[in-house]
Amino acid sequence: MTGTVFDIKEFSLHDGPGGRVTVFLKGCPLRCKWCHNPEGLKKESQLLVKTAQCTNCGLCKKGCHHLECQPFGRCIKVCPKNLVRICGTEYEAKDLANKILEYSDFFELNNGGVTFSGGEPLLQHEFVKEVCSHLENVHKAIQTSGYADEEVFKSTIKCFDYVMMDIKIADREKHREFTGVYNDVILKNFQFLKNSGIPYIIRVPLIPDITDTEENLKGISKIVGTSPVELLSYNQMAGAKYESVGMQYSLTNDKNKEPDLSIFKNAILSK
Repeated sequence: MTGTVFDIKEFSLHDGPGGRVTVFLKGCPLRCKWCHNPEGLKKESQLLVKTAQCTNCGLCKKGCHHLECQPFGRCIKVCPKNLVRICGTEYEAKDLANKILEYSDFFELNNGGVTFSGGEPLLQHEFVKEVCSHLENVHKAIQTSGYADEEVFKSTIKCFDYVMMDIKIADREKHREFTGVYNDVILKNFQFLKNSGIPYIIRVPLIPDITDTEENLKGISKIVGTSPVELLSYNQMAGAKYESVGMQYSLTNDKNKEPDLSIFKNAILSK
């Protein structure tokens, strides 16, 4: 079985317990307006072009005979500044597992392991589960939006030692407005996770005027109860990569401000 990966981040310290290797899988069913990994939204491989440094020499558009370039109508090998590349590598499950196992000594020394992120790793759940089946002695974590069929969610998280799950917006209609989907199945899956016995943490991205409002954070506080929570600061560079994959960042400049990290604490204290 094969899956498509758009990045493998080595020596990560912020994607779970200890030192990690994070595998980013392509494809996501959500369209969060603040997404900082636009190259992970489509499941298929795509061109990534660093347009800011491009001199418009036109060499990459003249065509070539490299097989890997043909689906994109553009040569990825000719750019004198190496600004053009294919984003998305297909792996056999066993091959990806073997690549992860190369870091076994690093995991042992740093009490770490592998984290599957995205995109949304549940979109490639069969591939993820097969990779995990070859990683018996490796600590395995997953970062997920929780947006998946209930049976897919249940069967997949059982493969993991630690789950990091986002709850972004409490209100159903606002969740659809800013992520493209309703949050019904996410909240159902959270209840399963909460009662599963699997160690987990709920992550809340703090997006100015969208998710960091007192109304939203109080709503999330009521949903998660005493669950452990991590507040994620807004990534000021979230829109930087959109042009490189032919997309436009949808948030306006007035969202580019530091969020108020005290609101969630106040919401908890007021319960």
